[in-house]
Amino acid sequence: MNTKLKVTIAMTLISSMLAACGGAGGKMPNNAADSKPPKAEDLKPVTIRLFPNQLVTDEDFNKLIVEPVKKKYPHITVEMIKKDSAKWLPDYVASGEVMDLVTIWNGTLPSYADLNLYEDITPLAKKHNFDLGRFDQGALDTIRETSDKKELIALPYNVQFNALYYNKDIFDKFGVPYPKDGMTWDNAIELGRQLSREDGGVTYRGLDPESVTRMLFPMSLNVVDAKTQKSNVNTDPYKRVFDVTNRIYAIPNNKPKTLSQNASDIFIKEKNVAMITTVNMFDKLRNDPGFKWDVAQYPSYSERPNVYGMFDMHTILITKTSKNKDDAMRVLEVLFSDDVQLISTKETGRVSALKDPKFNQAFGSAMPHLSGKQLPSIFKSKPAQSPPFSVHYTKGVAHLRNSFAEVVDGKKDINTALREADEKITQMIATDSKK
Repeated sequence: MNTKLKVTIAMTLISSMLAACGGAGGKMPNNAADSKPPKAEDLKPVTIRLFPNQLVTDEDFNKLIVEPVKKKYPHITVEMIKKDSAKWLPDYVASGEVMDLVTIWNGTLPSYADLNLYEDITPLAKKHNFDLGRFDQGALDTIRETSDKKELIALPYNVQFNALYYNKDIFDKFGVPYPKDGMTWDNAIELGRQLSREDGGVTYRGLDPESVTRMLFPMSLNVVDAKTQKSNVNTDPYKRVFDVTNRIYAIPNNKPKTLSQNASDIFIKEKNVAMITTVNMFDKLRNDPGFKWDVAQYPSYSERPNVYGMFDMHTILITKTSKNKDDAMRVLEVLFSDDVQLISTKETGRVSALKDPKFNQAFGSAMPHLSGKQLPSIFKSKPAQSPPFSVHYTKGVAHLRNSFAEVVDGKKDINTALREADEKITQMIATDSKK
């Protein structure tokens, strides 16, 4: 066979393969039904019920879900289950509450695994040609890690950020330059030292790290290993966090009245704290238009530059028990559309999990109280890897916080405090495992 004939046959075969795959785009239809979306008149009226285990305001629910879904899919009505503050997701599942969608913090996902609500969303996404490649894959991998089978059981609709917020009036009062992006914790501590002082009968605190819990996250530390269900706090990374956080509180005049106080409320209301490092509190800052504040990049541990928090996300899932999964998927299609995600990031101050930079660039642009703020600073750091949280996390971290308080109060050295915390957490796990 001559070369020309071989090339002709090869090209014929390739053309046939491309045709079978849906044309030059090379996208294989998932099945025959997928290549022909149902006509609007064939879709029957349906009500999709959402359970807000992660709080969603009525305003945002209408803006991001109800109205845009009704516009694209008139046959779908989405309603939010009114949650009793005294009850949680397991209570509603036990009572037989019908729910198609659930909003939930990614750290809580492992705790509710036995409710039989989780199901891999990947097959449904493929059926509806829902492109998972649009998402930050680190965010999706974090969710997969919460599943024993590494399944994608939810999708993130809000990614938490960390930032350094500062009171410009305090800096101006003492003639200290404003914080810069790219600071390490050592830099932030030194800056806080310059601002921690008494003046005119007022004690000014230079730096509040919010809590030792928040300081753990950039180091990917979450107290109890979810795979082994064992405490891991009596280790060098925890000593590092205890040391840095204790150095902050040990600055003269910088120790708060109690470590359990609401640090963000103190910063906003009392206005005697120069800097606070915490999560998104733009909504709280909306209520005080006269407050002169701004933001800078979250400080880094020197060994982990430009890293903050962990992947701390609000997620939404389609329940395994839903009888309306296709329409629930249509709701997610609308929620994660470019148009709605731009509304979310512009108007509600949520950070999108979609990786296109246009969403971060648009952040807060329709929120007047953020005009002129250094918003690009919050995107200069990335979340640390987030290992799955153990069902023992909540109690475990409470023991760790108590031990840290003893260090701050000078009652225990760091090594002793961590050793004793490890013993208490280990005992707690053993006791709770027998219940």
